[in-house]
Amino acid sequence: MYFAALLARTEDGWEASDTELDDVETLSDLADLAREATSGGYDDETVLVFIEQEGAWFGIVRVDGEDDPRIYVSDGAAAARSSYGEILVTDELLGREPGSSDDSAHLEGLVDLDGTEDGEPEQDTDDDGTADDDTVPAGPLGDQTILADLGLSRTQLLSLSTDALGEIAEALGASDVLEAVR
Repeated sequence: MYFAALLARTEDGWEASDTELDDVETLSDLADLAREATSGGYDDETVLVFIEQEGAWFGIVRVDGEDDPRIYVSDGAAAARSSYGEILVTDELLGREPGSSDDSAHLEGLVDLDGTEDGEPEQDTDDDGTADDDTVPAGPLGDQTILADLGLSRTQLLSLSTDALGEIAEALGASDVLEAVR
C-alpha cells in the first residue's frame, strides 16, 4: 500500500494535501506537481513530497521554488522495484549519466573501431552464481541532509524506520496537518 502527500511551507506554517501519483511518470512531473501545491504562488516556498510504501521504503522530494528537486530514498533497491519508487531512483541519484546503463557502457567498450565485437560482456553474479541485474544499491540514497535546515539532522533521518513520515512531520512541526490527510 502506498501513501503520498505534499507538505508546503507557507508564511502561515505547513499545509498538507494528499496526492495521487497516477499521472506522474517522471521526477519532472513530480516537481511540477509540487510547485503547483504552493498556496500563495511564492517562488521560494518549500514543498516536500512524501511517498511511502508501507513497511518497505519511503522517499522525500524537496522542491524549493524553481531549484532542482532534492531526493532522499530510505532503501534504493526496494524503491527501484516499485512503480512509484522508480520515479525517484533516477540515473542522477545513482551517479550515472542520464540515459546510460552499466551494460551499455560495457558493451561500447567491447566494440572495436571497425564496429566488430571483441567478445561477450561478462555479467556480474550473486554469491549463488545467478546473474545480478539489480544495479541499485540497498540502503539510503540521495541527499541525507535534505531536511537538516528544517530541524531533522542527517543522523536522525538515517535512524528512522517504522513511522518515518510521522516522525519527520513531527520534527518539522507538521504532524497535525500530515495526519489530517493520512
